[in-house]
Amino acid sequence: MDDIISYISIYYEVQFMEYKYGKNYNYENFSSGRVLYHESGITNFPVRLAQEIYGRCLQYSPKKKNIYLYDCCCGGGYLLTVLGFLNQDTIEKIIGSDINYESLDIAKKNFSLLNFDGINKRISEIEQMIVRYQKQSHIEAKQGAIMLKNMIRNNIEFEAFEADALKEINLTTKPDIIIIDVPYGDMVLWRGSEENAIDVLLDTLYKTCHTDTVIGICMNKKQKVRNDKFIRLEKQQIGKRKFEILRRRGIQNA
Repeated sequence: MDDIISYISIYYEVQFMEYKYGKNYNYENFSSGRVLYHESGITNFPVRLAQEIYGRCLQYSPKKKNIYLYDCCCGGGYLLTVLGFLNQDTIEKIIGSDINYESLDIAKKNFSLLNFDGINKRISEIEQMIVRYQKQSHIEAKQGAIMLKNMIRNNIEFEAFEADALKEINLTTKPDIIIIDVPYGDMVLWRGSEENAIDVLLDTLYKTCHTDTVIGICMNKKQKVRNDKFIRLEKQQIGKRKFEILRRRGIQNA
């Protein structure tokens, strides 16, 4: 009974959060493992919610085009990849880093889908699976890949590298928007984590931001942002998760 009540509560909160930017579309072509590459143990992120967080970050950014988008806990790159497809008019480059170099191999393959060479290679792979296995799911995957290919209007640049998000991160260019789904639970091991990991993470990101960088950080309800180097622009709870939109304070206020 408790599980049923919990499910109803989560459903209600998700359905009745005011979505301004995340349209209620069918996002099945973004299902991990269908067209996008997937590996067991790598978490994904709700597509509509990702788009909503990006849209809210963009509204606070003085820069509306040629966005450099960064995720310092990118895992297999799922979140950045779907945002790249959905925001062709505003994103110029996606940058992902993670402490797990094995996940980064998947991330690079997913990022490559945002250009014609990468998506054509994926279509060819799916065609080979159709010939080999004769499965309807592979036929549908090919149709989905073609639809994703038709979304591409620009070859979005990408970069992926290994880095510990709780230590110094060396970025060649400061990002305009940072979106992070903080690792949590038993599904993900955040090496080096500690009780105040969120604030340690933000201390690291403070050094990588410029003054107009906007951060969307998603976490569980127990995790808190106490870092006074950042101003909270808004906060929203969705079921068992919440996200906050932050901006770095000026040096004089840090």
